[in-house]
Amino acid sequence: MTTASVLDSAADVLSRVRERRRDEHQAAADLLAAAVAWAGIHSVDERDSYLAAVVPGTEGELMVAGPGAPLVAEFSVCEFAAAMGITSDAGACYLGEAVELAHRLRRVWSRVQSGDLPAWKARRIAQQTISLPIDGAEYVDRHVAPVAHKIGIAALDRLIEEARVRFDPDEARERRLAAADGRHFDIDTHQVSYDGTISVEGVLDLADAIDLDEAVKRGAAQLADLGNDASLDVRRSMAAGDLARRQLALELNTEQPEETGKKRSKRSMPRQVVLHAHLAAAAITGTGGTGESDGLFLARIENTRSFVDVEQVKAWCANPDTQVVVKPVIDLTGHIATTAYEVPDRLRERQVLLHHTCVFPWCTRPGRKADCDHVTAASQGGPTCSCNTAPLCRRHHRVKTHGRWTYVALEETTFRWRSPHGLIFIRDHTGTHQPAEQDDT
Repeated sequence: MTTASVLDSAADVLSRVRERRRDEHQAAADLLAAAVAWAGIHSVDERDSYLAAVVPGTEGELMVAGPGAPLVAEFSVCEFAAAMGITSDAGACYLGEAVELAHRLRRVWSRVQSGDLPAWKARRIAQQTISLPIDGAEYVDRHVAPVAHKIGIAALDRLIEEARVRFDPDEARERRLAAADGRHFDIDTHQVSYDGTISVEGVLDLADAIDLDEAVKRGAAQLADLGNDASLDVRRSMAAGDLARRQLALELNTEQPEETGKKRSKRSMPRQVVLHAHLAAAAITGTGGTGESDGLFLARIENTRSFVDVEQVKAWCANPDTQVVVKPVIDLTGHIATTAYEVPDRLRERQVLLHHTCVFPWCTRPGRKADCDHVTAASQGGPTCSCNTAPLCRRHHRVKTHGRWTYVALEETTFRWRSPHGLIFIRDHTGTHQPAEQDDT
């Protein structure tokens, strides 16, 4: 019977929704239980991890949940996270919430496993109790568990906060004082639009806000006086940038005497903001290559992992305060090798340009900040060359070296990883996937 024939009435649709929702909650509860089992299998005692303090880089323990919960072997988190299809950091958080529930919020945990409380609500409670001492978590558990499944998320958060305050009013008072000043000024440089703009948002003191608004208003008016015919909003945004550059270039007119007795003007260089912009030859010359037919050319900004119009790059470079550094083109199809163990800068740069991020399953840490690892260890005869090196962030470099993870290069940008328990992952330039067929080799 097809889905269409079953869902031929409103009652059928609602029945299917309720059924699938129950299945979803049960699956989430089962996944939390699996996380607790994994943490139990890999629980360690502080005395058992003394080797980590003796041999740098070897496995230590992680305190993923609050005081009193078991410690977890550090490298085990990476394999669990990989199996879930999430980053190692996200995996540590998930394991921590599961362990917190099972060991310090037993009433809440019981409601999850009985199907009364959705796992996502329980995890939200756990997130807020991990920082509490044992008796604090017990207090929250006792007061929140009976009604957590009956109330909305806002009411749940208020109830958790009330329990925290009643348990430790002094700590709550300190947090209230610390949080009383909610002023902030956020510039989201990691979310860059195609046209090279980003979002700025903040909460300022009234006096500071009035002064800032006046400075931006004055700058926008000056731009208009200089012939800029952009809209007021655009000129205000440009004025904010000019204001920032003037601040970075303080001491602009510092006068210093010379030997001749004359005075000269010294301009201090503004703080450097380095953007790694990658352009194809066609984008520079405007001929040939993708985009020739419609005049559309893109530049990849390595720092933010985004694309912008090449015209935006030209505008940045045209600014008199911009220092442009042109690096030699590295042939990514060529082969670089050395007889030394140390990875030369040219080889490292090539691998960063080729891979962009750590090549461990699901990892997104920038390749430029990663170690350049020998896929086949040098001690096993692995050469230092472009076909045997890849960027690994420090955590996953340690996991590969000391944690029984192995990988091989299938192609230049494709790697086949094998976890300690035999899970296979394929990591390439498009991301990570786990083959349906897992071999036993």
